[in-house]
Amino acid sequence: MKLGKLLQGIDISRLEADLDMDISGVRYDSRLVEPGDLFVAVSGYETDGHRFIPMALEKGAGCVLCQEKPEGNVPFVLVPDSRKALAQLGRNWFGDPAASMTMVGVTGTNGKTTTTYLLKDVLEKCLEAKVGLIGTNQNMIGDEALHTERTTPESFELHGLFRAMADAGCTHVVMEVSSHALCLQRVAGIRFDVSLFTNLSQDHLDFHKTMEDYCDAKALLFRQSERGVYNADDPWAGRVTKDAPCPLLSFGERKGDLSARNIRLSAEGVSFDAVWGQETVPVRVGIPGGFTVYNTLGVLAAAKALGVPLAESAGALAGSAGVKGRVEVVPSPGDYTILIDYAVTPDAIENVLNTVRAFAEGRVVILFGCGGDRDRGKRPKMGRIAAQLADFVIVTSDNPRTEDPEAIIADILPGLEGTGTPYLVEPDRVKAIRRAMDLAWPKDVVILAGKGHETYQIVGREKRHLDEREVVAAYAAEQTKTF
Repeated sequence: MKLGKLLQGIDISRLEADLDMDISGVRYDSRLVEPGDLFVAVSGYETDGHRFIPMALEKGAGCVLCQEKPEGNVPFVLVPDSRKALAQLGRNWFGDPAASMTMVGVTGTNGKTTTTYLLKDVLEKCLEAKVGLIGTNQNMIGDEALHTERTTPESFELHGLFRAMADAGCTHVVMEVSSHALCLQRVAGIRFDVSLFTNLSQDHLDFHKTMEDYCDAKALLFRQSERGVYNADDPWAGRVTKDAPCPLLSFGERKGDLSARNIRLSAEGVSFDAVWGQETVPVRVGIPGGFTVYNTLGVLAAAKALGVPLAESAGALAGSAGVKGRVEVVPSPGDYTILIDYAVTPDAIENVLNTVRAFAEGRVVILFGCGGDRDRGKRPKMGRIAAQLADFVIVTSDNPRTEDPEAIIADILPGLEGTGTPYLVEPDRVKAIRRAMDLAWPKDVVILAGKGHETYQIVGREKRHLDEREVVAAYAAEQTKTF
């Protein structure tokens, strides 16, 4: 592609390159540069891509796009924001595939994954649409599952994924949009037909610093949307919608354009009456937990904004299965229940514990840790909530990353002190899971919180295999041999 065509729509401060130059590829990682590529120097969270311009040139980069003038006689394009430019480069390189599909973005602290899966199911059943999905668990093109490294891919890869979806016949895309993605311009230039805000609770304050900044990051999604859907019961709803330029629909248990009445919770799922003006529709979803009501309301409201009648959406949801790693029941080696859940925030811990409390016949036991190199402020809060709502707590590691696992645990423990709830500490997560099963009594519910769909543990900068389902199965096999 000619450089001039590739640069269309990009705000350029200074140009010292031949617009007729042939560009063979676009790279923002200097290690991947090949001859004839355009190298984009991106200022990252941990490092600055401008440092790697010499390496990119040594590997044959034909031109550099950057925010700071490079040294020497180098063809370059100077821009105010290389991250924003990278997003536009992706649109141009792949032919703006998002424009040919109906785009739905889902943001919020909790519930994004379940919401996107349920909405994908509704659109497929009610509109007979082929739907692409982008999110924490995996990416999907229809029924084809693709591996993912982060909730929202970097902008250039994101547009490549859109291209693959459009070429495969997708008419709709439902995607999780993280606060990082919004702040770091990964979704810059994408026009969403519908955006949905689920809720806001403490998370990612290592990046955003304050809850207000975190909220304002989420609110950015409504600025690039045709219609917005939001949780009216959330305490941050007013701030997240304050400057929204698009028409809004709201949902909630207590208030909203769409509300829930006659809520019934059980171990098998939730049921309620969805009320929209004069219309009342019974709803049933086979995913337990009070938070499922909110996730379902959000799906119903988003589907309605896309033209799907309420009754049809409710009918589709009745047959929806749960999401891997979200209140997922795994086979137990004894007369007790084991659940795996991706609860990594104080609010998520509270939600899953309240869910289990609603149907548990025995004790509620929770095993959890906190991620390293992430918001330290939430650690004692998670410990406090676990101690207040569980009968027994096991504190272990999550993804310690570059932090000392025992230092992370030390941040958690003050939250448990003085509660009277018994607990134990085991930094090794595999040993901790086995210990939880050793201690389980009949009718207990054991919650393995934090990993969810993940089948790995990040220690240092190494990603090690760890699938909690395999750990439980191995323990069960040992018990079978013993008896």
